[in-house]
Amino acid sequence: MKHRKLDNSELERPDIEAVQYMERHAIHVVLDNIRSLNNIGSVFRTADAFMVAHIHLCGITAKPPHRDIHKTALGATESVPWTYWGETKQAIEALKSQGVQIWAVEQAEGSTNLQHWQNPTGAAVAFVFGNEVKGVAQNIVDLCDGVLEIPQHGIKHSLNISVSAGMVLWEAFKQFGPSKD
Repeated sequence: MKHRKLDNSELERPDIEAVQYMERHAIHVVLDNIRSLNNIGSVFRTADAFMVAHIHLCGITAKPPHRDIHKTALGATESVPWTYWGETKQAIEALKSQGVQIWAVEQAEGSTNLQHWQNPTGAAVAFVFGNEVKGVAQNIVDLCDGVLEIPQHGIKHSLNISVSAGMVLWEAFKQFGPSKD
């Protein structure tokens, strides 16, 4: 079987106006003091792909418009709603007041491995991704309802945040589904 690569015009993607009216999944992303603007842009792009409800940019995390965010987001900063918070704790408290379940993506005692995570009720969830060096701050982990861990077996102790976000958001997207196929 031969596979012909599809042209962008064949993908039937909505335009920026149409996406504003599309139903989004009840998934939030909280970026806890992310340093890399490329990582921020990548998370925006992934959030766009999986129809994430909102991105919460916190602390030192840069916000659009910024050339380096735009370079990797490729316009997703226009299609995914976002809010900037001076402190991550503010975002967590606001989400909790709306009944959103908060999950830190971190290595911690008592964590749930990503492949075992379930959201059977379809409740709104937020995933907190931490600083590239320090991870999710402990005071933020303490505020979360649970901790998700991505199992790793190599010598490194962490994954790049954009990779982690892709894995976690894909898992959440599958549970909120359905996809087009």
